[in-house]
Amino acid sequence: MTTAAGVTDGLKAWIAPARTAVLVIDIQVDFASPEGALGAYVDMGGVQPAVAAAERLVRAARAAGVPVVFIGLFTTPETDSPTWLERMRRRGGDPDNESALCRAGEVGSDFYGPRPLEGERVVRKTRYSGFVGTDLDLHLKALGVDTLVVAGVTTECCVDSTVRDAFSLDYHVFVAADACAAYEADLHAASLKVMELNSAILTDANAVAEAWGV
Repeated sequence: MTTAAGVTDGLKAWIAPARTAVLVIDIQVDFASPEGALGAYVDMGGVQPAVAAAERLVRAARAAGVPVVFIGLFTTPETDSPTWLERMRRRGGDPDNESALCRAGEVGSDFYGPRPLEGERVVRKTRYSGFVGTDLDLHLKALGVDTLVVAGVTTECCVDSTVRDAFSLDYHVFVAADACAAYEADLHAASLKVMELNSAILTDANAVAEAWGV
C-alpha cells in the first residue's frame, strides 16, 4: 500500500527527521520467526515481507538520523495478568499448561529481523500497547518527537493498540503498511483501514525512505 498523491506531497515535511521517530513493535522470534513459539501453528511466510520492509525502514531511519525505538513484549510469571489468564480459560485454553510467549531472557523474546544497535532505545512492555506501563511517551517527548512512523506485528493487535494510544497522546502517526503484518490477510487489511479512518496516515517503507532522501 502506498500513500495517496496528496499525502505523498506533504510527507517530506510531515516526517522530517528532526521531529520523527520510528517505532518497531514486537518483531520478535515468538511472533515473527518460523522457529518461534507461534511458528509451529502459524505460517510465518506471510510475515517475512513485513520483516524485510521493517529492516529497510530501520536502515533508512538510521541513515537519516531518525531515532529508532524497539518495543517488545517481555513477560514473566509475575507480569501475567489474572485477567489475561482468565480470558484464556474462558476461551477454552489452559494457561497452567500452555507456554507463555516472549518470556524475558529466553530466545523467544529476542528481536527478529531488525535488531537494536547499541544505544538505541528498547521499551519492554507487558501489555499490547507500547505506551501502557512504560516510559515511551516520556522518552519521545525528551527527544522532541511529535511524529511517529510505525512498523510491527501484529497489525490488528499491538500495532493497532500502540497507534491508538499514540494518537490519543497527540502524536502524528504514520503506519508503514508494508512493514506490518497479521497472521491473516483480512485482519491486516481491516486493521489498516480502521487505523486510516481513525488515527493514522498509511504509507510504506520506500515512500518514507524517499521522503528522508535515503
